[in-house]
Amino acid sequence: MSKPPIDPVVWQPPRATPRASQDASARAVEPRLIPLPGTGPEDVAIDAGGSAFTGLSDGRILRVSRHGAIVEVANTGGRPLGIEVSPDGDLIVCDTRRGVLRVDPGSGAVEVLVDLVDGARMLFCNNSTVGGDGTIYFTDSSTHFSQPDYLGELLAHTGTGRLFRRQSDGAIDLLAGGLDFANGVTLSPDGQSVVVAETGGYRLLRLWISGPRSGQRETFVENLPGFPDNISTGDTGLIWVALPNARSRLLDGLLPRSPLLRRAIWALPEHLRPKDKPTVWAQAYDDSGRLVHDLQTVHPSFRFVTGVRESAGTLWLGSLHSQAIGYVKL
Repeated sequence: MSKPPIDPVVWQPPRATPRASQDASARAVEPRLIPLPGTGPEDVAIDAGGSAFTGLSDGRILRVSRHGAIVEVANTGGRPLGIEVSPDGDLIVCDTRRGVLRVDPGSGAVEVLVDLVDGARMLFCNNSTVGGDGTIYFTDSSTHFSQPDYLGELLAHTGTGRLFRRQSDGAIDLLAGGLDFANGVTLSPDGQSVVVAETGGYRLLRLWISGPRSGQRETFVENLPGFPDNISTGDTGLIWVALPNARSRLLDGLLPRSPLLRRAIWALPEHLRPKDKPTVWAQAYDDSGRLVHDLQTVHPSFRFVTGVRESAGTLWLGSLHSQAIGYVKL
């Protein structure tokens, strides 16, 4: 399948901090792995009983018990990315091919909740978060590139990412547009705001959805040392962010320069493009945006952490490119 063309936008990124060039955190991290019967567990969610749920590249949704037993509970027929446990115990899955889905982990039934927005199919449904009343907040990363071509979005910097809200009656509202690769999204501990990751902008953005500041937006964390992916609010109230890669000096150098350079890189065969540097990395911030945890290491068989979930003193890790989920005791 041919790649879509890119029309790069010139953008001046913020100067990377020294943390972006370091390979490990001050705290030693030793993730343990649970091997899976397939690849690409991009995200991980934990239910009330402590079981983990994740989706594989072939569409399967798996339940992984606390003892490591693995059961296939459903198949979306697409490519699941973000996964959440709703208040009623069903799973809300962002499938990049099929849209926002409701999955019954008991029966395996799959229901499409959102596939079209304003009459057009989403290209890159990515991640969601669910409120106590069943309201779903979800991201569509780009209107130009689908998930297999995510590198094109980073190179082009189109800024067409969007954040939507699906209310319990099925109504869909656009909460924010013009986002730089809209990715992970999570509710704040008090439920008055949502935080969304802009992968291409190296930042987390906060949008107030209730209370006296409703309708306002602000930068929650800026100039991150890596590319933020999925984010989640842990049971201690911290907002966790997965960082699959550190900032790229090459990309930072190309973004403010002639678009011709990025077109040339995009035209290269995949095996000739610059490679990411393997890392396992997650950070946590409190509700004021202060860094609380910074956990980074290198693992011989686990890398590119795209999902992160804190539950009962354990940090669970998903990976777009690995054949396992990982966990770290906090």
